[in-house]
Amino acid sequence: MNDIGDTARQKLRVVRFLSAGAAHARPAAGRGTVLLDGGERGTISASLGALSALAREGLVAEAGGLLSLSQEGRALAMRDRHPQEPFRAQHLELGTRMVAMEGGEQVVPANLAESPLAQLARRRVRGGQPFLEEGEFRAGERLRADYTRGQIMPRLGANWSEAVASGQRGSSENGIADLTDAALAARRRVDDALTAVGPELAGVLIDVCCFLKGLEKVEMERAWPARSAKVVLKAALGALCRHYEPQPRARRRTILHWGAEGYRPSLR
Repeated sequence: MNDIGDTARQKLRVVRFLSAGAAHARPAAGRGTVLLDGGERGTISASLGALSALAREGLVAEAGGLLSLSQEGRALAMRDRHPQEPFRAQHLELGTRMVAMEGGEQVVPANLAESPLAQLARRRVRGGQPFLEEGEFRAGERLRADYTRGQIMPRLGANWSEAVASGQRGSSENGIADLTDAALAARRRVDDALTAVGPELAGVLIDVCCFLKGLEKVEMERAWPARSAKVVLKAALGALCRHYEPQPRARRRTILHWGAEGYRPSLR
């Protein structure tokens, strides 16, 4: 029993180490032991028995001397990382986000794979810079938070030309009479934001930030050319960011008039 328990602990140790990246397998001085070299992450020792068991179970794969976790191994690592919700965690990409709440910003747990905006924020352009600026990402998340807080639940085929605060976009059970002051204020903030960006850009913000539609789905529904949705979305997020975080206007430069001494006419 002790050997079984020790092997299980070693297997989990290897899975945790490889969850941060692949590692080179190198010979160790001890018999029946190998070293897993993760580069800057350091080196750990692992028994051949634990590695063989992981390989038999399909949790670890080897290619060109590199050991890495398989898809099943990554799922195991996610379950180990979130013991309170292990089987939910293996299907999610859990992380944290800063969300604007009443009274300030708050860090909340989030599924980073859920939001197409979060996936787009992780993309890099050719020069290595992120495709979305931090302010653009914050603006999209802020719109989504207000949209959710405002309990805006549009029916199929809703008319987006109606103002959000009027309650016409939602169902009859979700009218103004049933809204709290906080929800009503959130609806007004959404309405102000969409008005600020204009009708040409409001639709893609609602689709991606609030309805969590993928970019390809948006392009298909709107009959847009391929890879055009992310360009329009970035322009919309830029306008939304300027609405939420307006930049101070540059001060006007004072025009100075210089003259030689005694250039003013004398008054008699």
